[in-house]
Amino acid sequence: MRFGVLFFLLFACKSIFAQTPYTSYFLGDVSDVTTTTQYGVCLMGGATEDDNAMTWFLNKSGGGDIVVLRATGTNGYNSYLYSGLGVNVNSVETIVINSLAAANHPYVRQQLRNAEAVFIAGGDQFDYLSYWKNTAVDSALNYLINIKHCPIGGTSAGMAIQGQAYFSAAVSSITSLAALSDPYGSAVTIGNNDFIHHPTLKRVITDTHFDNPDRRGRLSVFLARLFQDSTQAFYGIACDEYTAVCIDDLGIAKVFGGFPTYDDNAYFIQANCTLPNNPENCTSGQPLTWNRNNAALKVYQIKGDAAGNNSFNVNDWTTCNGGAWQNWYINNGVISYSLNATAPSCLPTNIMESNNNTELQLYPNPVSNTLYISGNEIPKHFFIFNSVGMMVADGKDLNEIDLSAFVNGMYFVKIHLEGSNVTRVKKIIVKHQ
Repeated sequence: MRFGVLFFLLFACKSIFAQTPYTSYFLGDVSDVTTTTQYGVCLMGGATEDDNAMTWFLNKSGGGDIVVLRATGTNGYNSYLYSGLGVNVNSVETIVINSLAAANHPYVRQQLRNAEAVFIAGGDQFDYLSYWKNTAVDSALNYLINIKHCPIGGTSAGMAIQGQAYFSAAVSSITSLAALSDPYGSAVTIGNNDFIHHPTLKRVITDTHFDNPDRRGRLSVFLARLFQDSTQAFYGIACDEYTAVCIDDLGIAKVFGGFPTYDDNAYFIQANCTLPNNPENCTSGQPLTWNRNNAALKVYQIKGDAAGNNSFNVNDWTTCNGGAWQNWYINNGVISYSLNATAPSCLPTNIMESNNNTELQLYPNPVSNTLYISGNEIPKHFFIFNSVGMMVADGKDLNEIDLSAFVNGMYFVKIHLEGSNVTRVKKIIVKHQ
């Protein structure tokens, strides 16, 4: 044992301290430890947890203190995570947070910020958003992800809230059929960039229970809506119920599941980068049409196995192994699929670094956080493209650009100059320490 006497505590705080607005179930050593953690995100499809994926998750905690978050339920994860997987951890604490008062309680804030890993259980994602967004829980999760670099996981609703964008279920859940019939229907409630901020899930929306029922149509609608509303292409990651996607700090996603005994799949979905690639008709009260020559969406399907042998690189959304590409497309609210499709082929051959002798300078390069723009030429607007030619950001803040949330890799910054049609293109490398 690392710190004094090992305590095995399993209790509900409400039963002991009636005034506490949260409920805590604790198992393990009450002494706080500090371990070396590795960032990663573990996305579970919503049924029984995959033991190999959960082992991956726990190993990244460095054997520290694990916190399970939920809005309902009890201590079902404690013994499983503490002793059921053969990974030594200092403690496991489940905290039930079902009010704003609980989410802002000093004890909850302290326990979360002291954690070395957090796992978010299944439930109702609208509860999580209602109780946790813009609270100490929200800020603690983003602190653990972006400052302390701890692993974060979630299953079902706990996976659904991990992306930059998310389906909030504020009205109710929604079927593919209903979503496709009206992408702006009252139940198609989507949030964007106002909750959890994973560097590897920038401009990503997730979906779960992908095999039961079929949710391909509704995730396609979410992507269409995000494209229509933001004029930027978003990505999708989806898991069958017994499948897990585990993304490490380098942006490599391993897929765990029970294949070949079971047909467990993960899907990585993106708008076809051939322009134009926005939906042809994404209008309130009308069925969605997003066809683009029967190839509107490029989808890589991966079978999940026990070793996580098959992978996908979410840095470039192109490098992958062990799966197969598909095309998805939608006509008048009906989704269709084409198997054995080709990979995206829009490498940025038309985005070339130009005018290197200009006065316009971008520095530092490589850059880890803030990119600065200087020179005698006056920039008006910038666009940033990733290594496969997809626009990932644009804006008019022309003195500096915050790249802290960008994943490592090569990007092209295209700058339009004030008072002319002239553009400058500069290649930059994002490399976080």
